[in-house]
Amino acid sequence: MVTLCHYCSGLIFMRDVVRGAGTYMAVLIVLFGSLLLYRGLGAMGVGALQTWLACARFALATMFVFTAMAHFASPRNDLIAMVPPSFPRPDLLVTITGVLEFAGAIGLLLVPTRPWAAWGLILLLLAMLPANISAAQRGVLLRGHAATPLWVRIPLQALFILWTWWVR
Repeated sequence: MVTLCHYCSGLIFMRDVVRGAGTYMAVLIVLFGSLLLYRGLGAMGVGALQTWLACARFALATMFVFTAMAHFASPRNDLIAMVPPSFPRPDLLVTITGVLEFAGAIGLLLVPTRPWAAWGLILLLLAMLPANISAAQRGVLLRGHAATPLWVRIPLQALFILWTWWVR
């Protein structure tokens, strides 16, 4: 029971950290936090997590599942607002990108689909960059906070693209 309470307290703490840190920090916390978690599990003997590369792959998949969930949860309207006004059906685009993020995350973990999933996610990251740029330029709010500034967003997007290429 004590372990469960500590776990729940940790989740509540993480939720509060993520709320205060902004969207880009939440994604980085998920990416690097899960990398360390998976590496720890590998050190404890979990066979699939014995290498940094495998752990990086699982961490990236975790991050994409985390970001995909936002496409179908409460931040959905904020994501729709991020889509440049000239694009048709922003609601449909948000749904499609969420499904593609889920599919890419799963694809990264399956050997036969890994290269296809990685290249698909790289293309998706490149395709979504205009929405991120548009949101920053238009001052779109995400959960009440300004969209990630471009000086952070573009290097962050580059990190995700390079990470995806590495784990392909």
